[in-house]
Amino acid sequence: MVSLLILAPFFAAILLNVPFKALRERSAFGAALALFLGQMLLMIFPKAGLWTFPVATLDKFFHFPLRVDALSTVLLFCIGAVLTATLLLSLRAVPQDERRLNFISVLLLMQAGMNGAVVVVDLFSLYVFLEIVAVSSFILIAFDKHVHAFEAAFKYLVMSVVATALMLLSIALILLVSPDTTFSGISASLQGSPNSLLVTLAVGVFVCAAFIKSGLMPFHGWLPDAYSAAPAPVSVLLAGVVTKTVGIYTLLRIVIFVFGFTLPLKNILLAVGALSALAGALAALAQTDFKRMLAYSSISQMGYIILGLGCGTPLGALGAVFHLFNHAIFKSLLFSNSAAIESRAGIRNIQEMSGLGSRMPWTALTCAVGSLSTAGIPPLAGFWSKFIIIIALWMSGNYTYAVIAILVSLLTLAYFLYLQRNVFFGKAKDTFNKIEEAEFVILLPAIVFSAITFIVGVAFPWVWNTLLLRLPSIFGA
Repeated sequence: MVSLLILAPFFAAILLNVPFKALRERSAFGAALALFLGQMLLMIFPKAGLWTFPVATLDKFFHFPLRVDALSTVLLFCIGAVLTATLLLSLRAVPQDERRLNFISVLLLMQAGMNGAVVVVDLFSLYVFLEIVAVSSFILIAFDKHVHAFEAAFKYLVMSVVATALMLLSIALILLVSPDTTFSGISASLQGSPNSLLVTLAVGVFVCAAFIKSGLMPFHGWLPDAYSAAPAPVSVLLAGVVTKTVGIYTLLRIVIFVFGFTLPLKNILLAVGALSALAGALAALAQTDFKRMLAYSSISQMGYIILGLGCGTPLGALGAVFHLFNHAIFKSLLFSNSAAIESRAGIRNIQEMSGLGSRMPWTALTCAVGSLSTAGIPPLAGFWSKFIIIIALWMSGNYTYAVIAILVSLLTLAYFLYLQRNVFFGKAKDTFNKIEEAEFVILLPAIVFSAITFIVGVAFPWVWNTLLLRLPSIFGA
């Protein structure tokens, strides 16, 4: 039952906050791990998972319908995987006391909110679940209660409120045209008045709200601060799935299922995607803080996803979804590497590091896999999704944007080579002589994510024929 994706973590969060403190603290980690890992595994195995569901599987437990299709399955897998990594990293980053119980409770609410946002087919219900994720994100960013975390959380809150207001305005405008709030009902109503000024305004306002929640340029001001100031496990969560779910996935779903591809909308998506990809890469080149470099790199890679969507073709949208998956995996991998290095070296300044590869070989290896995949080096998974997007841009006649996409890959390779050289190569400083490899619980997520990145890349023909070719079916849903 699809509703269990929402109800199970929601009720688990409630049960973990009943009396019997000793029982709660012992059971919290196991319960959360079972839910997070279970969701990930449920998406993998065809007979038990949701790939076998028809494209429009509806669940009437709530007063609004729910659906799991190929597109939502991709996000549900990523949510389960990244939440599992976040939980494992919290074993060292969050002390074993009431704070960890609170942290896990918020993670469960986050899971319920993100799952809800992914499976609903009703615009107002989507807004409600997005706000659950926003509130949970605000709490987690400020979880360490230091001044930079509060500042970053405040910036996130302000921008989230602006995006919320714009989204509500868009829904209000849409309700003036459509008597229904379901995706199919709104789509049918909008098709009846495609050139209406009201419809154009509603589409523009909603897309702008999604850009803000995604952290795309020029609405990116909150993102580098939030990613860098948040606790290490939260940085993995934010970069891995939160901005993907509340921003990028929402934009993909609404554009494909509700608004459709009009020429002005495609031009806006292409322009914002190119700006984010190029400016994000240039900004990453100028960073010396490990996490801020990864934050600007995230903006750049999300720009790639928007470029794919802006093609307005099934191939472009397929590339966008594939890169969304790849980015969730390799960016979670790189932020896990950052957590490992910070836990041992105690610093994040790239220029103050040197020779850590000899002290932390597994971290160095997995970071190389993540970096090369982000830069689009074959045969890793990131190469294939970027290749599909570039081909889609070229085939749709967007030659300039295709060239920009290639240039951004070269810039991405440049700043990750700079990172690898400064952090892992050369002679280790005397202060690093006693540094050892990160603890296994911190290293495990990086190893698993790097394995996924490598396997998906090497097995791309199978991935293409078995999984990716299912995605075009969503355009007829």
